[in-house]
Amino acid sequence: MAGISRAGYETPTPVQEQAIPAAMEGHDLIATAQTGTGKTATFVLPILHKLLSGSRHKARALIVTPTRELAEQINDNIRTLSTGTNLRSATIYGGVGTAPQIKSLKMGVEILVACPGRLLDLAAQGFARLGDIEILVLDEADRMFDMGFMPDVRRIIKLIPAKRQTMLFSATFPQEVEKLAAETLSAPKRIAVGMTRPAHTVTHALYPVQKHLKTALTFEILKQTDTNSVLIFARTRHRAQSLATKLLHEGYRVTSLHSDRTQGQRQSALSGFKDGRYQIMVATDIAARGLDVESISHVINFDMPDTADAYIHRIGRTGRAERTGDAFTLVTPDDEEMVRELEKIMKARLPREVIEGFNYNVPAPIQLNQPAPRAPKPIQHRPAATHSRDRKPHPPRR
Repeated sequence: MAGISRAGYETPTPVQEQAIPAAMEGHDLIATAQTGTGKTATFVLPILHKLLSGSRHKARALIVTPTRELAEQINDNIRTLSTGTNLRSATIYGGVGTAPQIKSLKMGVEILVACPGRLLDLAAQGFARLGDIEILVLDEADRMFDMGFMPDVRRIIKLIPAKRQTMLFSATFPQEVEKLAAETLSAPKRIAVGMTRPAHTVTHALYPVQKHLKTALTFEILKQTDTNSVLIFARTRHRAQSLATKLLHEGYRVTSLHSDRTQGQRQSALSGFKDGRYQIMVATDIAARGLDVESISHVINFDMPDTADAYIHRIGRTGRAERTGDAFTLVTPDDEEMVRELEKIMKARLPREVIEGFNYNVPAPIQLNQPAPRAPKPIQHRPAATHSRDRKPHPPRR
């Protein structure tokens, strides 16, 4: 296919080498592969191969994904790889108006890339017709479980033909994903690539620091490190936006990606980060899921992730497709338990780094806005109780 050359593929990645032949033969497939291993082409190429023959202008392949950003990434891959085939695809997700999506569906597309909620809405309205689906792909199934989409995924499966090929991709395999696979797939081929450890092309380093010095240390790391594009992860959307604003004030070309931003703002941030207008992106875990930017040289965990799986997903944004990358993690005393978990997975002690010239002894600022302590209530002395014989007699009843 011309699209393969256009995408720059020369030799298949391990997951492609193992999974594509089985998928081409029509087998159901479970691929446990972390991000950055070329898994998108692993299911897109077999889909295109199958859809080249048969009817057109109706949905025959459905790819279900947890986030709109990932849906757009996958659709970009489909457009590249389908060059010269005249096959058409459409994305369906919430957060934007339905009119353009309905228009695409009415025109007739062969491939749908959808997030669960909006797909169910359009299916209920009769715009998304799923009765001709021949191939179902559940991408990043573990993240769909994390985000609470499993009930919607099961509803979608009930809407499509039972006779189909199903491929399930997941970086990790929690029990609920295993259960979904058992319910949904028939005699699947199992492929496991890089399931439990981060990519070997990524170098890891921990930067111990007190919580109140994390922002200052981040600035110093950026000043002393030769970087290309940098992706910084924060735990909450408020912290992501706050850090992005501070970096902007320091003169960095920075953008942010989190749930408080509109879909238009998120798409602008992604495109700007990809084309180099922004050097730094500060993001939350869910917002950055599926982010595919080849030039990311460094991932900085401003906040330690909550789980080891989340760490694997985060640093998978760098060191992709055998490129090298660096993962820096700021570690406070509260993070030591998670550090031990990471080192258990890595089967090695992660190096601790110190930034030369940085003052680690700056005391935490005094909180001036704390409410003043309440004055103690005055003790109220009750009059001593009188003895019964001292009480005044009641007036006589009349």
